[in-house]
Amino acid sequence: MGFDALTDAIIQIGNGGSFLFLMGGILLGLCFGVIPGLGGTTALALLIPVTFGMDSVDAMYLAGGVMGATSFGGSITAILLNTPGTAPNAATTFDGYPLARQGKAGYAIGAAACASSMGGLIGLFTLILFIPLAKEIVLSFGPAEFFLLAILGLTAIAVSVRGKLLRGLIAGCIGLMFAFVGSDAITGDLRYTGGVDYLWDGIPLVPTLTGMFAISQMLELSLKGGSVAAPQQAGKVSISGVGQGVLAVFKNWTVLLRGSVIGTLIGAIPGLGGTVASFLAYSSTVQTDKDPSSYGKGNIRGVIAPEAANNAKDGGSLIPTVAFGIPGSAETALFLGILVLHGIDPGPSILLYNEREIYGLIVAITAAALGASLLGLLLSRFLVLITRIDVGIVVPVVIGISLTGVYVLDGRMADVLLTVIMGLIGYLMIRFDYPRLTLVIALVLGETAEKSFHQVQLISDGQTLAFMLDRPVSIILIVATILTFFLPIARKMLASRKVAAKA
Repeated sequence: MGFDALTDAIIQIGNGGSFLFLMGGILLGLCFGVIPGLGGTTALALLIPVTFGMDSVDAMYLAGGVMGATSFGGSITAILLNTPGTAPNAATTFDGYPLARQGKAGYAIGAAACASSMGGLIGLFTLILFIPLAKEIVLSFGPAEFFLLAILGLTAIAVSVRGKLLRGLIAGCIGLMFAFVGSDAITGDLRYTGGVDYLWDGIPLVPTLTGMFAISQMLELSLKGGSVAAPQQAGKVSISGVGQGVLAVFKNWTVLLRGSVIGTLIGAIPGLGGTVASFLAYSSTVQTDKDPSSYGKGNIRGVIAPEAANNAKDGGSLIPTVAFGIPGSAETALFLGILVLHGIDPGPSILLYNEREIYGLIVAITAAALGASLLGLLLSRFLVLITRIDVGIVVPVVIGISLTGVYVLDGRMADVLLTVIMGLIGYLMIRFDYPRLTLVIALVLGETAEKSFHQVQLISDGQTLAFMLDRPVSIILIVATILTFFLPIARKMLASRKVAAKA
């Protein structure tokens, strides 16, 4: 079913006009992905009026090009400057930037490019297979599952902070405090706003992430001086190793596959998005690795996992979009606007009456994921030269672009001020060795966990645990959380026994 439409969509790429629209979308997605604070959401918002007079399939190619290319664009600055171009790329900074500091930027970019394209292919292949089952997948998640998934994410992050458990807990508590700012999701009461109207809707994620990673890193670089690469590597930054990075993805195919599956599943759940997917993929990779202490210091698996999840989530987020007209992410929400603009009614009937457009979008996102990665590989030898530039030039440029991007997003100066404040907090966390990852993931998941918990209490008349144990998916998530919590303990006990046996 749909094979003919899929074949027609592939053939149409050979059409000159459609190919140009696809390439235009890829280039636009790369540019908006590289600029911190912008991303695919802003690009699609700008495209909505542009697509008005276009053929519906050409509009799908243009939108698909943007959606497929943005993720990899954001990974370039995440690796080279420790400045994620989009929120989901924040997880890539943890091992991508240390590799750049070691003079292995080409190695990291090669791995990111290959993981992004392969993750996108796996995610979209999964989408094609599971379109008939999309209804069951989406409807299996209710408030109980959302709550338990949030708890699983928080648990995974908490146990991944090795040697800094207390500092990680403090950072996580701060993140949860930030998540509770604004109006209560159930009662509507205002909390911790200090009388500031800007905080009624909570603390926005994009300014927070931009400040926490981009601004804070630029502050640290400006105080250290020199270049982005470490002083001992500044004169010999490698512009090779790209091929080795590509091969590393295939050598670590289990990491690629796990990240892609996590990205697809998380993307299929409305409201979570790529940030949660990439962080969960990263933390699960750390927890299952034989040497978790190597992460955060330049482990290539720490680049592969989040990049695979980041692109795979695009395929997953289209499942609720094409099945019910329920956007699985901010980007697909704007994509729905493009569909409506072209007279396409989102919902279960979309595959009956608009197969041509939907499969055109699937082909476009697949081609964009491959095309963006190919462009990245071709340009990588020039991109890594950024790590040689003196920070006196890099810092003002990155800060200027970051603050401009944050302002353009919603046109609010308060976003710029929040970005600066979060940048100062992020710098202090770097200075005193507090994990920023724990704060960020707690901020992302805190609101979901609180809202879902209250909903479960209302639905179950206070019998929360009994209600959860009566749902198969909830039981699976509870077991996964328990295993995640005890896995480090079991690993430590096993290591102790091995040491004792050798003695």
